[in-house]
Amino acid sequence: MPLRSLGQNLYLPIYSHIWHGDMTTKGEREKTLVSVTVSIRNTDPVKSIRITSAQYYDTDGRKLKEYFASPQTIVPMGTRELFIPRSDDTGGSGANFIISWTSDTPANPPIVEGIHANLPVGRSIVFTSSARALAGE
Repeated sequence: MPLRSLGQNLYLPIYSHIWHGDMTTKGEREKTLVSVTVSIRNTDPVKSIRITSAQYYDTDGRKLKEYFASPQTIVPMGTRELFIPRSDDTGGSGANFIISWTSDTPANPPIVEGIHANLPVGRSIVFTSSARALAGE
């Protein structure tokens, strides 16, 4: 487990869709849309943390949305979730979040993951991505 911290900026890669299969006869790639649940888990058993920002960016680096208008507290061992529906493919295959958190006293860093899913009958896709602390934080 990483050292306790007063806060960090975390980079989470996510995917609105994934490219797969062969090229079509028109020379286009096939894609499958996926929904995304962003799970922010406070791993500290005694200290709350605050999520001060959850900024969503598209493949070209344009900010699409800030998910928190004000800081959100996550109690010890608690979880906060964000959701991007399968129908929203504005992020593209290179979308990402920058999630910023703080604590008044050193706390365990949260675990932040993206859970991607497309679960139609007969064919399912589910995979995860994990956040990494940005250098210099």
